[in-house]
Amino acid sequence: MTHLPLAGRRVIELGTMVAAPFATHILSQLGAEVIKVEPPTGDTTRALVRGGPSGTFIAYNHGKKSLSIALDTPEGRDVFRRLVASADIVIHNLSPSATRKLQITADDLAAVNPRLIYCHIRGYAAGPQHDDLATNPVAEASTGVMDDHRIDGRPSRLGPSYHDQFAGAYGVIRILATLLQPAPTAEERRIEIGLYETGLHVAARDLAGVQLKMQLLGRPEKEGGGEFSMPGYGAYQVNDGRWLYLLVLTDAHWQKLATALGMPEADDPALAKLRERKKQRERVEAAVRAAVGKLGFDEAAERLRAAGVGFSEVLPLERVLAAPQARQPGKLRDLDYRGLHFEAPEFPGQAECSPGLPPPELGEHTVELLRGLGFDERACAALVEQRAVAVAREGDFAWAPVRPEASGKA
Repeated sequence: MTHLPLAGRRVIELGTMVAAPFATHILSQLGAEVIKVEPPTGDTTRALVRGGPSGTFIAYNHGKKSLSIALDTPEGRDVFRRLVASADIVIHNLSPSATRKLQITADDLAAVNPRLIYCHIRGYAAGPQHDDLATNPVAEASTGVMDDHRIDGRPSRLGPSYHDQFAGAYGVIRILATLLQPAPTAEERRIEIGLYETGLHVAARDLAGVQLKMQLLGRPEKEGGGEFSMPGYGAYQVNDGRWLYLLVLTDAHWQKLATALGMPEADDPALAKLRERKKQRERVEAAVRAAVGKLGFDEAAERLRAAGVGFSEVLPLERVLAAPQARQPGKLRDLDYRGLHFEAPEFPGQAECSPGLPPPELGEHTVELLRGLGFDERACAALVEQRAVAVAREGDFAWAPVRPEASGKA
């Protein structure tokens, strides 16, 4: 196995839900030791599915160690400070008020470990809303994404927490950039990633586009999204009920598509250019729907592949990992967890997947880590008795049994 670049680095995560756990998931996949510090109540995602761990917890927390600390106790804070002194990086996504209350601000932790890289993923970075709360959908609402995504006319969140994940990835990029510097300053060791600022960056293309239209046209005209601005680009149903997503970005793509599907429009010079196809959007869309709808999936796929047209079947989640492309070495990590088997997608770019830890039970590694910090057996027992730390207990966060009548509905 290739030596991983962050091997030997210790990362402390105080994370909940998605943003910080996703960031430390990436750091773990790059070789870092990630210690997930959780309160005695555990990460919220430990109890989201029938009282037990959710897909989010399983996907983004395998390979980590769990240390359960009550940071609101003096003894717990002492344990945490010792841990911080041993670490290279701390990353968290707690609210600004909780960060101050628990005494885990950048100043607090720099006093313990001046060489620490500190990354706080929060609602907003510097500005008048610095202490305001924001979540993934709030970032979507405030940066234009939600206005473009409407269900029955009502602005709605996208579904997946992409802004959380982008923010986590941006945090990793900043951390790696800091590690590359031979002598980062104290300020450079303090990283703030705002969900709002993440949303701005993700929306940069659309924000630049609306400014362009304002200056060219004098009005804030916007397209309904990339696929709707290019007729023939999008999802179309074949005659056996499955769906194809067609990639038609250029005039050359259009010509290949129309020819592959035997469309008479392939020979129409009035449709050769995108600008003209946009003017006849309804005609083009109807023609593509009709041509695709005459074919079964296998025949349509064969024709499109032979013509060099980009496409994919629109797959439901339960079929995604069965695709031959997903089965190639280095793409899926086998995880056995609580008697169940999972295949977790690996960090992109791996050639192979090495065995790793399953998702940890709450406090599973508490005693092991305390001993590594210099606490002897008696001190460990005292901390547990004082409820300054917690250890794993059988039956915690168990999935409720599925009743026969409820099977498939949970």
